[in-house]
Amino acid sequence: MAMQIESSDDDVMSEINMTPFVDVMLVLLIIFLVTLPLVHHSVNIQLPKVTSQKLIELPDPIKISVDVMGDYRLNNEPITLDILRTTLHEGKQREPQPIVHLYADQDVRYELVAKLLAEVHQSGLSKIGFVTQEQTPQSPASLSSALKN
Repeated sequence: MAMQIESSDDDVMSEINMTPFVDVMLVLLIIFLVTLPLVHHSVNIQLPKVTSQKLIELPDPIKISVDVMGDYRLNNEPITLDILRTTLHEGKQREPQPIVHLYADQDVRYELVAKLLAEVHQSGLSKIGFVTQEQTPQSPASLSSALKN
């Protein structure tokens, strides 16, 4: 007594045949590999020949510092305000103009820094840099106590 399973044509096929998909992908891969070198082409051009100019060397900066006592220093040498004015006017005549680096003590009165800035401005120098030291990270509690003082 053999049992026979009846199959009908209405049954849905639950398997996907991957072979045609793989065949198409391999053909596309081969086509792209063959045509890729043909797509990449270069144009032969003659580039112009020029001589380059030397880079402009910047002059040494003018380093001016002011301390708590109101004493001025030019490149770490003590100077008077008259000598500073003369040096700044000489710097104005140089080409390119030097940069003025301003070193001010953290406890110096603002009046002294403003006076120094006015002298630099009157001399005609326009490039001024304020030199500072990088602050070390502090805890929020010590930062808030420092701000209260």
